[in-house]
Amino acid sequence: MPARVRIPGSLVFSLPQRQIPTRQRSGVAILAAAFVFLPFLSGSCLPAQAPPTPASRFVVVLDPAHGGDDSGAHLNTQFEKAYTLAFSDRLRSLLSARGFSVVTTRESDTTVDPVRRAEIANHAGAQACLSLHASESGSGIHLFVSSLAPIAPATFLPWKTAQAAWVTRSLSLAGVVNSALTHAGMTITLGRTGLPAIDSMTCPAVVIEIAPQRSSDSSKSAGLDDPDYQARIATALAAAMVEWRSDDRGSRQP
Repeated sequence: MPARVRIPGSLVFSLPQRQIPTRQRSGVAILAAAFVFLPFLSGSCLPAQAPPTPASRFVVVLDPAHGGDDSGAHLNTQFEKAYTLAFSDRLRSLLSARGFSVVTTRESDTTVDPVRRAEIANHAGAQACLSLHASESGSGIHLFVSSLAPIAPATFLPWKTAQAAWVTRSLSLAGVVNSALTHAGMTITLGRTGLPAIDSMTCPAVVIEIAPQRSSDSSKSAGLDDPDYQARIATALAAAMVEWRSDDRGSRQP
């Protein structure tokens, strides 16, 4: 009766019992196992079924400004910190429904300093960051990109000016956001400014400041607390992110 040696993976070797003394069978099994698994260890063979590749994620960071001890501007009915948090929740729902992975710098009335906001965005590996603000001044939507001068990408970037390697991409993102908001009938103001959190981010980043929509005679046609106005802005921003995601324009490379 031949001796059978089973090797993991459902392989069975039949060994003639009369040719192999009992005390040597364990040694034969070890040699057989080494023979079977050596190709895998050397990298010359691949498993019959490779593990599934995880689906690529497109990450958008939402940064509701202020929070905690920092109340921000005093709007007509609430502080800016409350407005930006509520708007962030609305926009996050729209983005999640469109297949985005959404990371927020805060989800409650807590204080988050600029360094921590940048850390969250950088750690998330974001393809875009939208920093959300609100103001009673001006009209429509104010878009801001870092005022840092563009520099070539590098392996190591100074923390306080890391955004410089991404400014060109941030300007492209601002263009996509501007187009979507304009299509939705918003009045847009474009600008460049220095913000500590944005300037330390290693991803395309745009500041979005929401102001009341005003008519030509400066009277309000839509206030900050107008639900329809908020819905139109959020929907336009979600459309902008869908556009940014297409054609690899949201690549992680600066």
